[in-house]
Amino acid sequence: MKSINPATEEVIKEYQTHSDTQVADILRDVDKAQKDWARRSYGERAELFHEAAKYLREHAEEYARLMAMEMGKVLKEGRAEVEKCAYVCEYYADNAAKFLAPEEIKTENSKSYVRFDPLGIIFAVMPWNFPLWQVFRGAAPALMAGNSMALKHASNVAGSALAVEEIFIKAGFPENLFRTLLITSGQVENVIRNPLIAAVTLTGSEGAGSAVAKVAGECLKKTVLELGGSDPFIVLADADVDLAVSGAAQGRMLNSGQSCIAAKRFIVNEAVADEFETKLVEHFRKLKVGDPLEESSQVGPLARVDLLHELHQQVEKSLAQGAVLATGGRRIGGVGAYYEPTILTGVTEDMAVFREETFGPVVAVIRVANDEEAERLANLSHYGLGASIWTRSIEHAEKVASRIEAGLVAINKVVRSDPRLPFGGVKKSGYGRELSHYGIKEFVNIKTVVVG
Repeated sequence: MKSINPATEEVIKEYQTHSDTQVADILRDVDKAQKDWARRSYGERAELFHEAAKYLREHAEEYARLMAMEMGKVLKEGRAEVEKCAYVCEYYADNAAKFLAPEEIKTENSKSYVRFDPLGIIFAVMPWNFPLWQVFRGAAPALMAGNSMALKHASNVAGSALAVEEIFIKAGFPENLFRTLLITSGQVENVIRNPLIAAVTLTGSEGAGSAVAKVAGECLKKTVLELGGSDPFIVLADADVDLAVSGAAQGRMLNSGQSCIAAKRFIVNEAVADEFETKLVEHFRKLKVGDPLEESSQVGPLARVDLLHELHQQVEKSLAQGAVLATGGRRIGGVGAYYEPTILTGVTEDMAVFREETFGPVVAVIRVANDEEAERLANLSHYGLGASIWTRSIEHAEKVASRIEAGLVAINKVVRSDPRLPFGGVKKSGYGRELSHYGIKEFVNIKTVVVG
């Protein structure tokens, strides 16, 4: 298992994978740790999560640099990711006891109530694009609920995966409560089938989600899936164009465009399309693409060179289908997975950049004549993760939002996850919810207790 710097294409470190026998031994340890952990009070668990938040902040620079080297995230965004991890630890430390308090229900019995008890080991299969956040947003609620966790991270961020395990140890959590499994994709099925695994959470591609759900379904184990997205960015005729352009740049370029909830299909009313395209092109041409370890860099490389080639093929295919290249469209340099911030205009619904998820700094602009056409195109996708609407009429935007097929709709705001709000998708973007009180209840036994 190799960690390769996408800026230089040099191998950072090689890791020895765990054998199936080693994995089985680790899971037995994780199961034992969970049984002890489940007996601890919410207050004891919360104290440790506050320590984890403190440790994360104290080592923010270290982890930001690690992410920059392993998958190309620029330092500013890496520091923000570490801070968000600290916040989610504090959020569940402060709220888990309230969220999972027994709920009394009046019936003809002398007493009836619902308990929320832990399930056991949660197996997490996570992607590389947010190496710390994706893990902590699942681990914080799962562990605060009394579960333990085993992590299979993406193979190119093994260093980050081991760092998460280290954070829990340094914060004082029990040994083996959270363990990183250095395993290949081919070993995932055996882990899911292990009787000690109670449930599975996955963030990743549609294909990975389908494969994991199939095995988990055969084993009758619950899954929560957060999969791909092709989020529409809808600019209505009365939008503040400058605000929309600023939001477009933020929403598309975060993490060099490598985010499931990044804006990808820009559906713009023709009344403001000329102004929107002109200003967005100007903005993109000023962005500094460079070494993610340099403070001045705004856009880093893609996480792997093969991902760059895949993205470029989508751009080339769309150009051949009639799209117009407004800016960008090329690899930068011969070394490193750098790709120019790219804008394609004249896009239609049959083109690759509209039909497929584009994971990188590529904008596809589709013009529409009215709101009805905007809504139709926004929903013309098998994904349904996030969406944003840009307009001066909030009341009208809320009506449009009610008709958008997505798990999250932002109005005059970039789509972002927030620990206080449920996060997840519909259609092929997955099912189940993370974060908020909904997320912590995904992996608990909702147990009814009746007293006669």
